[in-house]
Amino acid sequence: MKYLTFATATLAATAISTTAWAETPELVVYTYDSFVSDWGPGPKIEEAFEATCGCDLKLMGVADGAALLARLKLEGARSDADVVMGLDTSLIAAAKETGLFAETPVDAEYDLPVEWNDPVFAPYDWGYFAFVHNKDLTPPADFKALGKSDLKIVIQDPRSSTPGLGLLMWVKAAYGDEAPAIWDAMADNVVTVTKGWSEAYGLFLEGEADMVLSYTTSPAYHLIAEEDDSKAAAAFDEGHYMQIEVVGKLAGSDQPALAEQFLNFMVSDAAQTVLPTTNWMYPAVTPSAGLPAGFETLTVPEKALLIPADEVPANREEALAEWLKALSQ
Repeated sequence: MKYLTFATATLAATAISTTAWAETPELVVYTYDSFVSDWGPGPKIEEAFEATCGCDLKLMGVADGAALLARLKLEGARSDADVVMGLDTSLIAAAKETGLFAETPVDAEYDLPVEWNDPVFAPYDWGYFAFVHNKDLTPPADFKALGKSDLKIVIQDPRSSTPGLGLLMWVKAAYGDEAPAIWDAMADNVVTVTKGWSEAYGLFLEGEADMVLSYTTSPAYHLIAEEDDSKAAAAFDEGHYMQIEVVGKLAGSDQPALAEQFLNFMVSDAAQTVLPTTNWMYPAVTPSAGLPAGFETLTVPEKALLIPADEVPANREEALAEWLKALSQ
């Protein structure tokens, strides 16, 4: 009898546990590796969203932004993702061409250098690409000076990395038809091309290069998190290319309401307050508390460059061919 009583109680408890588990909806968000790292915004974003959604937020890191889109294209409508976070303005047009994303209403007053009215993607942070260096180095004033110098740089592959693609667009936006000559001159400066940002920045920190392609906000990490003011971002006379990172809902999501809730959460004060000192970018919506102390010391470009999203695909193919030709010689 005791055994039957125990067995019955165990089965009942298991049934309750299973039912509770089944009733907890899961929201799958594809993003990039650094976002979900222990030092990235992922853990805090997950905790804050789960406190309001009554769900299980599953953040899945997939290399860098360009690789993220490549995986999504491969999976197509079969993808387990409900939301994709980490594409940027250079990838928006290509993402829309897949037909995998749905328009999603997001209520936010964006604080961006450009007007935003895209009905599919919501921006959650932004920044300027820049070459980061140690302050004891005198940086070049522009790409032409970089190409004439003996400085060694580490960059990312534009086929797998959003910063890498951003660099191609930066050179193209600044120089147009002169871009091939710029790449020919800079080819000797490139120590290596990495798959993603994390690998490149790590090589720079290990002393393998004089400068690394990153962001004007990167020195804020060293200043605020490490109390190290030895890093700076080189200010280029041509201007700096912008990156606006976005989040979007997949049309095939089996949790459309939760996905919409997550998009709106990412532009809320709860998320925007987290991003500056975890993702080390400017928030898309200025937090109620303002920017953290230290951000006022950052390099602020005098000129912002940005190729319209619908013009990126044509520019990308031309720029990629120019880049490959220069680096293969």
